[in-house]
Amino acid sequence: MGALKTRDGFTTGLGVLAATLGSAVGLGNIWKFPYLTGENGGAAFILVYIISTLLVGLPVMISEQMLGRRARANAIGTLQKLAPKRQPWWLIGVAGCLAAFLIMAFYTEVAGWVFAYIFKSLTGTILSTDPASTSAEFADMTGSPAQSLIWQWIVLIMIALIAIMGVSKGIERTTKRLMPILFVLLIIVCVRSLTLDGAGEGLDFLLEPDFSKLTGEVVLVAMGLAFFKLSIGMGTMITYGSYFRDDQNIPTTAAKVMLADLTISLLAGIAIFPAVFAFDFNADAGPSLLFITIPAVFASMPLGEIFIVLFFVLTAIAATGAMLSLLEVPIAVLDELTGLSRTSATVITIGLLALVGAPAALSSSTLADFTIADKTMFDLYDYATSNVLLPVGGFFLSVFVGWVWGFDQVKRALSNSGALRNERIIQAFFGTVKFVTPVLVLLVLLDGLNVI
Repeated sequence: MGALKTRDGFTTGLGVLAATLGSAVGLGNIWKFPYLTGENGGAAFILVYIISTLLVGLPVMISEQMLGRRARANAIGTLQKLAPKRQPWWLIGVAGCLAAFLIMAFYTEVAGWVFAYIFKSLTGTILSTDPASTSAEFADMTGSPAQSLIWQWIVLIMIALIAIMGVSKGIERTTKRLMPILFVLLIIVCVRSLTLDGAGEGLDFLLEPDFSKLTGEVVLVAMGLAFFKLSIGMGTMITYGSYFRDDQNIPTTAAKVMLADLTISLLAGIAIFPAVFAFDFNADAGPSLLFITIPAVFASMPLGEIFIVLFFVLTAIAATGAMLSLLEVPIAVLDELTGLSRTSATVITIGLLALVGAPAALSSSTLADFTIADKTMFDLYDYATSNVLLPVGGFFLSVFVGWVWGFDQVKRALSNSGALRNERIIQAFFGTVKFVTPVLVLLVLLDGLNVI
């Protein structure tokens, strides 16, 4: 039944780039990248992250988009179509679908914090250069069960309404309009942050590597971040790849997404770390870093009450693009494998997310003392996806492309059946995805499982 449906897809090359970038650029850039950079020593961590992106993130992204476009199917169906008969490579898609779902379960809570801060910034209650004040404001919000659940539900309803409109009219149209706005607003925040007294120290932290801070654990964290930030290993790039146009240059598209993603991450760092040092905040404040430093930036500037609203609007924009790509993974699976309508698949997915996401939303309040393996439900979802499911998916996907699918299939797919003259690029990609990427991803997985 599902196979008889006409598949939606992206209609323009710009739409492909905007939607894919919208998937990769999200709270991973503006929320997770800065706080992990702060916790892991700054510039040296960023340098390792860039290398990890080239050797791990980019090859897996190209692989996912390539396979998705070839199969024109969801994350599970793609591997069912392309793998040799009776070989269970489709389990890669299952791992990706589960990862996307669990990431959404805690990601929507962080997005809820962002949307809440839009309204808090409208009232001016969070504008302060006092770390104790901004920290208390954040703690009050996350410690309230009602606020946590309500804001998560608001986020779920909003992305559901966009997803129901479909790929071209919903996802593509939304991301094409929002991504340029995000970039402009982020530039404005960076300019202000760089003019703060003492901003130079924060810039040094971000751009001057101190290699004495590099440890094996820092390297593995950087490689793990490459998965989360580029939306790989979670089925999103396979799903989006299935909507790509036949003439899309996949290696070029993936490289543009990677470079844009890195640029926005660095801009987020420039927006945050000068303020961290200018106001004597702690660079290793963890997940709350964004919410306790940004109010200080705007409290110290003319028209700060306006610009802080704009900043959290841009952060909400970033979160929306990423959430749409994550939500699309289970929606596409339900739509195509069960024959459900897109609307029904969306409603079922959102309902399940509201149930599974509630424990993550309550991890700082009602369920703060409930832990599994010494982790709150929020931390458990984050750990299970970032340390286990994403590396598992990335490892087996690179093994499939390099050792099962083979060079001839890869060459035909990435050259658009000979239309593109890019054989050297294909050879470099294939050598990396076959011999380098699996080894590095396996190290991340073994570290996540505490084997090494």
